[in-house]
Amino acid sequence: MSITQTVDAEVRPVGSLEVLSKLEADQLRCSSEGGLYPLLRRCMLAVLKSGSNEDDAGAMLERYRDFSVGFIQPDRGLKLALVGAPERAFVDGKMIRGIRELLFAVLRDIVYTRNEIVDSGRFDLESSGGITDAVFHIVRNAGLLKVPADVDLVVCWGGHAISRDEYDYTKLVGYELGLRGLNVCTGCGPGAMKGPMKGATIGHAKQRIRSGRYVGITEPGIIAAESPNPIVNSLVIMPDMEKRLEAFVRVGHGIVVFPGGVGTAEEILFLLGVLLHPDNRDQPIPMVMTGPASAEPYFRKIDEFIGATLGPEAQRRYSIIIDDPSQVARTVHSSLRDVRDFRTKHGDAYYFNWRLAVDAEFQKPFKATHEAMSALEIHEDMPRHILAANLRRAFSGIVSGNVREDTASLIVQRGPFEINGSASIMQLMDDLLAAFVEQQRMKISGGDYSPCYRVS
Repeated sequence: MSITQTVDAEVRPVGSLEVLSKLEADQLRCSSEGGLYPLLRRCMLAVLKSGSNEDDAGAMLERYRDFSVGFIQPDRGLKLALVGAPERAFVDGKMIRGIRELLFAVLRDIVYTRNEIVDSGRFDLESSGGITDAVFHIVRNAGLLKVPADVDLVVCWGGHAISRDEYDYTKLVGYELGLRGLNVCTGCGPGAMKGPMKGATIGHAKQRIRSGRYVGITEPGIIAAESPNPIVNSLVIMPDMEKRLEAFVRVGHGIVVFPGGVGTAEEILFLLGVLLHPDNRDQPIPMVMTGPASAEPYFRKIDEFIGATLGPEAQRRYSIIIDDPSQVARTVHSSLRDVRDFRTKHGDAYYFNWRLAVDAEFQKPFKATHEAMSALEIHEDMPRHILAANLRRAFSGIVSGNVREDTASLIVQRGPFEINGSASIMQLMDDLLAAFVEQQRMKISGGDYSPCYRVS
């Protein structure tokens, strides 16, 4: 039985939020209902576990059950008192600088979201415009919006537990993007979220680009299963999955999708659903699905599912390039000229896509419960973008059942989620999910996968 190595340490801020008010400190210390301490502890532990391949959030939280965060507020500023922190976050007793920066980014975003977004009353979080405004303010506060801006931020989606050849492929694509001066934004975790950043750092170094951006966007529900990697130099913790997905499509200029599992399928459905909105018909957002030759069956099944459910119009919004990293980078790079021309023509900002219409169906937080999952409407007669929204919710619920310890507890108590809909779409969904299981894309921490869902 391995011994969990831990460290006690006092850490000063670097990068952001160097002082706290008394009210903010009290909020962060509070463990009662509505208090921020459990959320802060969870997110900070995930950051300190950076580099770990463990994706069982419950197991991680249990292993470090003695971990705690305290606050020391001397006259000169703020210090965190960490007890039982993972040893891997330190080198010779000193915390790795990248991890230290991410630690205080967590603190910044948790404090800002609670006080300025949720409690201030300034944002109508029930309206589409209010939600978009909240997303803008959170990413602006995190420093993601750079002025003067260029059209050069490529969002990379994909699985956190991919095979070695798929991971190496993501690095090659990132390298080709970096050579072309493009920056990378991912979900900030391991696997297909780390590989493109790692490759881009080499491409940037060869081009003597010292201002490379490696943006990570995550949310509290998945951060424990997908610990941020310390290559990230701009991290933002969005309050929920829906705002996280909207942040990706608002700040990014193009999308590259690597192999993954059901979470990657959720991201694809979100973007396609947004692009299928009638108001977005002319919006140029290049999307390339890519992987090594071994990933071809994954993308073939995704493409078949999209064609059969959302139709040819959705399929026309992306291209699939297999086993050709340089072609992926060339395609994205050339397509960004269309994005730049469109933004210039319409007077839209380069740093935030205000013109993109995101329907409220894609913005309202979806909490995966047995009742919510079984109530989803999924049938052929729905508008395509609304069907995409409900398919996205179904996949989101499965992701939640796979990686969130609170949802996993519900599954243990009440059994798998029931997903209902028209017979033809349910058969297509069942076939797609079965393919993910067969391709071992639904495994958690290397164990056999026990489905958290039932399609009927």
